[in-house]
Amino acid sequence: MSDADGTVGRDPIRERLTRLALYKWWRRSVVGPIDHEAVVARIVEESGWSHRYAFMTMMSAGIAVLGLLLSSPAVVIGAMLISPLMNPILGFGFSLALFDFAEMRRSVFALALGSLAAVVFTALIVSLSPLQAPTAEIVARTRPNLFDLGVALFAALAGTFAIIRGRGETIVGVAIATALMPPLAVVGYGLATWNLPVLGGALALFVTNFITIALSATVMARYYGFAHHLSSRQSWMQTIVLLLVFAVMAVPLGLSLNRIAREALTVSQVRSLLNDRFGSDARVTQLEVEFDREPNLVRAVVIAPRGRTQKTATLQRSIADALGRPVRLDIDQVLLEAGAGALDAQREELRQAGDQSNLEAQRMTALARMIALITGIAADDVTIDRDHRRATAAAVPLPGATIATYRTLETRAAAETDGWTVTIVPPQGPLPEIEFADNVDTLDASARAAVITSAWAARRWNVPTLSVPGLPGGEPPARPNLTQRRARAVAAMLATQGVGAVAAPAAGQRFALSIAIAQ
Repeated sequence: MSDADGTVGRDPIRERLTRLALYKWWRRSVVGPIDHEAVVARIVEESGWSHRYAFMTMMSAGIAVLGLLLSSPAVVIGAMLISPLMNPILGFGFSLALFDFAEMRRSVFALALGSLAAVVFTALIVSLSPLQAPTAEIVARTRPNLFDLGVALFAALAGTFAIIRGRGETIVGVAIATALMPPLAVVGYGLATWNLPVLGGALALFVTNFITIALSATVMARYYGFAHHLSSRQSWMQTIVLLLVFAVMAVPLGLSLNRIAREALTVSQVRSLLNDRFGSDARVTQLEVEFDREPNLVRAVVIAPRGRTQKTATLQRSIADALGRPVRLDIDQVLLEAGAGALDAQREELRQAGDQSNLEAQRMTALARMIALITGIAADDVTIDRDHRRATAAAVPLPGATIATYRTLETRAAAETDGWTVTIVPPQGPLPEIEFADNVDTLDASARAAVITSAWAARRWNVPTLSVPGLPGGEPPARPNLTQRRARAVAAMLATQGVGAVAAPAAGQRFALSIAIAQ
């Protein structure tokens, strides 16, 4: 059909016929082969709460947290083989597609109670474990990124396809558990160690992956014709409520995607700036931006002609101006002679990478030996997190050493490293005594140092509170005596260090802080 001006207009009849043909193909080829009643019956049967589901969830969580503490990916993957988390999540996704409130309540209840049991069980394991230092496997589950979303999305699509077509459910169940169980175990770790950044990051990852899986399952269920014809009992109010639930669930997913998009844009801006500065003959072979550091750390390797070398300070200022925030640049410039070809560039890159790798390995070895020498342990017992530049060691009792001694050793070790965070966990022992002058209720310099050292030890032991002799346990007295005023001064100083204080039996002029044990 042609309009008056000669342009070709839309043919509504042809469009309707095309849509009708696509609809018939969809109903015949996609929806027709599926036994919808059998699939729904199977999902309803397996998505609810049961003793087997609770037991298998807790065992999977226990194995996962042990693998995380040991920094063993093989053990973490082994935990996925027995995890039953796929069933209630797919039940929730199908209930959204079917507008089935009863199934939604069953699956959400099973998922929530199973997740709570997993968190509590993992927190108990971590509390009883002598290994409580954050490993690389734990840190990796505290920050959602695009790859985590990809794992959750692909696992959900594969899981829904398998449950609908009736093949490969066990394999895809492992994939879904991979996206959910490790973050859930890290939530338990953060709760046991009272590490709120770890707890919050892992919880955000778990919620993001859960929503991604549930919404993907809903989309797949609708694609395969589930709830194509709603029952006459389905009201518009129920539909609106479910759509609102869908929208609310999409909010945290949208926030995560927004953050991931901003980080991807930042990496793209940095790469573009480096390409512009070094010219078209240069190549940015490695680029990494650490957003969890303040300021953000940019690591890059650039292969460029020798005449295009750039000053690191100038590049750092340019990147900071482009991003609108301060950054720290760590760049390696691989410089080639004029006329060098691609093969020469690859050889130089490999040589430079080998040199950097050997140098970095030597640094790691030297750092581990230095910390081992300080703490009296073997170098293999020092945990090195290269990605986050952290070193952790649990010291053994040294003759004549006090808690203050280990704090001093940690300070010296950190001073001898460049940009590394060194954590030394002292052995359990008495905390330093806090002394007051006669008839004085204020902390002098030595008393403040003793309180700060006690708080440092409490943080290293993951102890949230310390007992303070003389601290009132109930309502504060109207006229506190000298002992109570001293105790309150100590508690106030502990609070500034992020450690709580509880009441303990009164002492004399000397204060001995001890670990508070909940009865």
